[in-house]
Amino acid sequence: MTTKIAVRPPELEYYEFNEFLRFLAHGVPDPLIRWHYHDAYELHFIIRSSGKIFVGDYIGDFAPGNLVLTGPRLPHNWVSTDLPVEGIAARDMAIQFGHAPLEQAAKTIPELREVMHLLDRARYGIEFFELSEQAEQAFYRVRDASGIERFTLFLGLLGMLAKSTTYRLLSNAQMQSFDDDASMAQINTVLNYITENFNAPISAEQLASQMALSPTQFSRFFRKATGNSFTDFVNQMRINKACQLLMNTDRYVTNICYDVGFNNVANFNRRFLDIKGVTPKAFRVQAQGRFGHASPGHPPASSQETGT
Repeated sequence: MTTKIAVRPPELEYYEFNEFLRFLAHGVPDPLIRWHYHDAYELHFIIRSSGKIFVGDYIGDFAPGNLVLTGPRLPHNWVSTDLPVEGIAARDMAIQFGHAPLEQAAKTIPELREVMHLLDRARYGIEFFELSEQAEQAFYRVRDASGIERFTLFLGLLGMLAKSTTYRLLSNAQMQSFDDDASMAQINTVLNYITENFNAPISAEQLASQMALSPTQFSRFFRKATGNSFTDFVNQMRINKACQLLMNTDRYVTNICYDVGFNNVANFNRRFLDIKGVTPKAFRVQAQGRFGHASPGHPPASSQETGT
């Protein structure tokens, strides 16, 4: 059976913009909010709601005041687990910005070099602590300003983050990039396909054929784009989804194994242990101890996926 890679619908391509700096605000639910990645850096601040955060291969929790900087092409989403029936009108704010202008400016403006060190770390995702109040006010000032004033306020916010010593890197996997638009479009299509079909059989050979590449060429192409082998990336996607189900449902581990695309329980347990450092059952116990047990009938996290 031939695998068909569907091109993402144009109405979902909402991350491309012509200006250097872009401010966004979102409520939930929203049909465009989902597990995703894009070519811009994104500084993301939670105003209201709590739940689970996913950045690359990292899974953790978030609450109001959560402040995270993600780098280009690093997949991320925020899954609210406490949504009221009517939803939330103002859940988060985000500032998206490009890399090239700052890189060029740093070559002639020494003061910007500390910002470039911050952006290098952002490729793994950075969560900042003890900055929530200052960051929230800075977001509002950037939102309400325009022109050179907005850019100046934004640089001040970046400078504050660059000087912070209370942060942690999130993802073990660093997403890499291509310089040409054609390659970017190809890897975007492949990653979107994997994200949407991770629980079905996925063959690297079939994807390579769809791209008119040999299996070896596809393997090199995929590793350059993601920093992972094709198999490792798919396994991480599946294990991340398994973590959501272990945290937010009462489904048996055996059922979750098949839900996320594995067809062998022993292999699932082995891959889970390799990636998370604990067995699925131990992960569930730890999650219950840290976050509390999900109530019966709690909607799966995938029905409330959020991000910017």
